[in-house]
Amino acid sequence: MSGDNSILVGDVGGTHARFAIVQAFGPAPWRIEQRLDLDQPFPTFSEALRDYVDRAHVAPIPARAAIAVAGPVSAGTAHFTNRGWQISETELQKFGFKSALLINDFAALAFAVEILDEKDLRTIGPKLEGLNGATISILGAGTGFGVSCLARYGDRVVPMATEGGHMGFAPSDEAEGAALQVMRSQLGRVSIERILSGPGLENLYRALEQVAGRAPPALHAAEIVAKATGDDAGCRAALTMFCSIYGAVAGDIALVHGAQGGVYIAGGIAQKIEGFLAQSPFRTRFDSKGRLSPYVTAIPTKLIVNPDAALLGAARAAVVLAR
Repeated sequence: MSGDNSILVGDVGGTHARFAIVQAFGPAPWRIEQRLDLDQPFPTFSEALRDYVDRAHVAPIPARAAIAVAGPVSAGTAHFTNRGWQISETELQKFGFKSALLINDFAALAFAVEILDEKDLRTIGPKLEGLNGATISILGAGTGFGVSCLARYGDRVVPMATEGGHMGFAPSDEAEGAALQVMRSQLGRVSIERILSGPGLENLYRALEQVAGRAPPALHAAEIVAKATGDDAGCRAALTMFCSIYGAVAGDIALVHGAQGGVYIAGGIAQKIEGFLAQSPFRTRFDSKGRLSPYVTAIPTKLIVNPDAALLGAARAAVVLAR
């Protein structure tokens, strides 16, 4: 169980904590074992990790650990953007691992995209090939909004973490501008993440209801999604605008990265609204880039549906970076 090929991996976001053991033997993708999703409100990361090790009966623990975290990693330390946790590679080594790697969760996805196959992906919009060997953008809405890039130039490949979700939001029409004004009065600076996330969908719904002169009920994101597919016009308008902005932002990020190899969409929200997203203005707004529209219309947009992609990416990062 704890041979040289075993890596304890984690995918820890603002609301989820997933752990597993990956057997990194032979060509990737590798086998995932003893996977557990923990949803208890642990006060610290170490307590969540200890709970996993105990419940999964991981003994002895592997020599290596690689944890994908929802937040920036600096000098081997990570502060979770949407969770009151801090974690360090030194802390992991004290836990008992001989080597430890912390990596941004979307950087882990950048490591994973090259080993995903067709069953791990679904096309949103037209089926396009993209430019072989070109750069790929990875982005997605969940508790926050993550952005990364698999930069490619010739035979050089570099996965890059970013904090692109905290770029300022730019409205594209009067309706989005009106919603922005409301949110700005309540939040101050409005970043992309303030709209394209679970809490962001709630912000957007409340803002649109206020613009319409209605007092909105207190709805969680999941309730807004459920009502949007029913007969609630306010929720449907909010989710439609959410998808429109999602497409516009994805297209902008494709331009920023020069992502002619494709844009890969991750995060829990897109999977939950896949049908709605596919029928929404997402792809129209992705393509609508003025003089650069011909550039982005050739870029495929694909939804990552493999729930273990970040775990596989963390394991691959541990192997690649150890060389």
